[in-house]
Amino acid sequence: MSDSVSAMRKTPRMALVTGGSRGIGAAICRRLAEDGYAVAVGYGHSPERAQDVVASIRESGGIAEGLHIDVNDLDRINNRIEEAENALGPLEVLVANAGIIGDIQRLDEQSLANIESVFRINALAPIVCARAAVRRLSTRHGGSGGAIVILSSVAAHTGGAAGAATYAASKGAMETFVRGLAKEVADEGIRVNGVAPGIIDTDMPPEELREAAGTAVPMRRLGQPGEIGDVVAWLVSDQASFVTGESITVSGGR
Repeated sequence: MSDSVSAMRKTPRMALVTGGSRGIGAAICRRLAEDGYAVAVGYGHSPERAQDVVASIRESGGIAEGLHIDVNDLDRINNRIEEAENALGPLEVLVANAGIIGDIQRLDEQSLANIESVFRINALAPIVCARAAVRRLSTRHGGSGGAIVILSSVAAHTGGAAGAATYAASKGAMETFVRGLAKEVADEGIRVNGVAPGIIDTDMPPEELREAAGTAVPMRRLGQPGEIGDVVAWLVSDQASFVTGESITVSGGR
């Protein structure tokens, strides 16, 4: 084995997770680090929380760096991914997790600014992130392949809770995008899948939705962030090598 090949095999695989500083994103970061990825913990407004995630990964023997990637700033997403590669090595996995619920209101009471913000962060940003990833991973562009996972929501299937139709629509768009992009790049070494969480025990769901989990969820409980992390880890692994274009619902039966 040549020295160059040996060195290449010792280089950790790099995974970038947007919205990685808390909740589901933090759990995904920790889980991917357990599987040997060097993890870029993306954050928008919580550098301290991102550093907590980085510290926990390093304490467990993993490799991680915090990455300021404000997905609302679409023009700079490519540059931020380049920074992650400079710090941790070539991208192999992108997890587009960052998202917002927005204002919980009837549509006729919502501002245009809220609607635009929800779609910009929940739909446009993952598409722009995926574009940047495809340009790096695709064999058509000289890449060696990889995996993209986009976080959706069970709301994409149910229409969402009262007042969350805009949020549900933004997540539904991502499920369609996953299927379409997966077909575009299936023969270029890239697998594209989605994960649609139900009501998860984070600070994102409104209190009334958390309380409803006891009756609305057939398993009668909230999901745990780590349960989403496990599914993401499987999707990007070789065990899911023939899985692409799918959205896996992790909702306790909803």
